[in-house]
Amino acid sequence: MLKKHSQVFLTLMQLLDAAVTASAWALAYLIRVKSGVIELTRGEPDPGLYFAVLPVAALVSVVCYRWAGLYRPRREGAAVEELLLVVKGTFFALAALLALSFFYREYEYSRAVVAIFAVLNPLMLGLSRFALRIALRRLRARGFNMRRAVIVGAGKPGQKLAEAIERNPWTGIRVVGFVDHRPERKGKKFAGAQVLGPIVDLPAIIASSSADQVFIALSGRDSWLIEEVMGLLAETMVDVRVVPDLFSFYTLNREVGEFDGLPVLAVRESPLHGWSRVVKRAVDIGFSLAVLILLLPLLLLLAALVKLTSKGPVFYRQERMGLGGDVFGMYKFRSMRTDAEAATGAVWAKENDPRRTAFGAFLRKTSMDELPQFLNVLVGDMSIVGPRPERPVFIEEFKKKIPRYMFRHKMKAGITGWAQVNGWRGNTSLRKRIQYDLYYIEHWSNWFDVRVMFLTVLRGLIGKNAY
Repeated sequence: MLKKHSQVFLTLMQLLDAAVTASAWALAYLIRVKSGVIELTRGEPDPGLYFAVLPVAALVSVVCYRWAGLYRPRREGAAVEELLLVVKGTFFALAALLALSFFYREYEYSRAVVAIFAVLNPLMLGLSRFALRIALRRLRARGFNMRRAVIVGAGKPGQKLAEAIERNPWTGIRVVGFVDHRPERKGKKFAGAQVLGPIVDLPAIIASSSADQVFIALSGRDSWLIEEVMGLLAETMVDVRVVPDLFSFYTLNREVGEFDGLPVLAVRESPLHGWSRVVKRAVDIGFSLAVLILLLPLLLLLAALVKLTSKGPVFYRQERMGLGGDVFGMYKFRSMRTDAEAATGAVWAKENDPRRTAFGAFLRKTSMDELPQFLNVLVGDMSIVGPRPERPVFIEEFKKKIPRYMFRHKMKAGITGWAQVNGWRGNTSLRKRIQYDLYYIEHWSNWFDVRVMFLTVLRGLIGKNAY
């Protein structure tokens, strides 16, 4: 919505980052070659070969910075978050430049120069971002190139919009106030801005406040007022934008697109698209293959122990629901008697469950009964990270009792998940588990998956609710 106002600013930021990166490379060369700190054993390298790569290094780095998220709007106070993104972006850039260097065999660049650049680049980039923040803050304090906006509607959508504008000062927009059709709201403050009057006074309020922007952010039940507002604005010269009320219903990965010239608002869809889906699948295949190969001796030992300690098959195949509601057979090492559900039907495992075998209790406590699910990952039924799959017989009950339960099937089921690493596994609160699953889907990225995998190892596979 506000991206058009940031195009010039973001372009200047990218040029600044490119200049900083080029400067870091040049400075790394000068420190290595000219400072005398590190002794030259092979003579002074040709500076032309180093400075010739500056345009390529700068361009590749800016692309990597964009990929890392350095040019997305963030909260004003999130300096630490921005610093982490700087480190992430510079890591991507260095990896990309090193990969490109393999295709250029005519000259081998100094590893010392590369190492110095790896330290200087994030340091200089972080300092430049910090200086830019200070400069912008001072310019805004002086009112430089500021636009003044009135928000129509002081309800939840309008308040959220005012907060978003406040968090993103790079837009150069300042909210001068609200107008609202409810008389009791006049004079009250919401999100730091005051309700200046009723909607009927909108033209006069625009004139008196010198506003040049109007955002219509009415709640769904007040949308009938839009026509009246547009009529009041017909004789003004302000820019007008309509913010749809998405807070009246839950959405997953909302996005505004276009279909043959028609605007289309996506409110619920899977985040797995394009290259993100390809990368996630590639990680699943590579990781599951590595685990199955490396742990093959352990898997054979566990299979033998299951067979030797109880009667029945080694593996247990159970129906689970995955991506898009498709049912698949999920594999585990058998940890219960073969007649475990003969009398009770489908029930959840419980603490000190008498249906477990002696060795099965150990398998479940250590989560090693889940290891065969890497086969499910390899064939594509599951992913390494995702919401844990549930049995269809339970889902029929859960989807009627828990709102938005079926949303979790917009993502491929996983061996581990955001809910599990936060302690919501086994016989724990189902509502809290769904809450964490939906948060994961809404905020999913391949880096989020890496984080969950890391936390799974860090916090261990043994849990008090694993029985």
